[in-house]
Amino acid sequence: MKIIIPSAAETGIVSNNKLWNRALLLAVITICYNIIEGLISVSFGITDETVSLFGFGLDSFVEVVSGFGILHMIVRIKNNGGTKDAFEKNALIITGVSFYILAFGLIITSCYNIYIGNKPISTLWGIIVSVVSIISMLFLMKAKMDVGRKLNSDAIVADANCTKTCLYLSLILLISSLLFEIFKIGYFDSIGAIGLAYYSFKEGREAMEKSRGNSCTCSSCRS
Repeated sequence: MKIIIPSAAETGIVSNNKLWNRALLLAVITICYNIIEGLISVSFGITDETVSLFGFGLDSFVEVVSGFGILHMIVRIKNNGGTKDAFEKNALIITGVSFYILAFGLIITSCYNIYIGNKPISTLWGIIVSVVSIISMLFLMKAKMDVGRKLNSDAIVADANCTKTCLYLSLILLISSLLFEIFKIGYFDSIGAIGLAYYSFKEGREAMEKSRGNSCTCSSCRS
């Protein structure tokens, strides 16, 4: 019986395909997670009248648009590489504009709530959602970084670094929600929303820079 031993090149191709498939799966998980997180956050943000949780949910929906762009990017690089196409550029522009609008809306709403002295009914769900998000983002960030380094892909590593921003958003939500539950001072919820607005604006700026082909802090679209 003839034994066929795969060459090193063939073994490398199979290994790379598995890694790209893993990157693809992580992108799908990220999209699905953000959809669920967005629905829960917006729903309880409205019910509990907490602007920070509501804004966090809207941010998750914007991340879904960004996620589809990343998913498309991974498929493109996996198949044939090349530069960003129209789909990715449009996704980045939509993401950037959406983050700008979200940041502006959060600032206006937060300032208005501070002015009239409005405060949430409860921020318990903000605590629950943020804790789950922190755990999820840590897992996704580590998994994406591992795959990106093994593939020597700047694009995947950049996506992993961008997940840190989601982690920061979750930490802001957690801190503001905890402070409100302890002291029952409505300013903490509004200040948390302003913190979310800062990072939303930052994400919007980075998305617009990427759409123009410029490098930025957490992103690079090279293969």
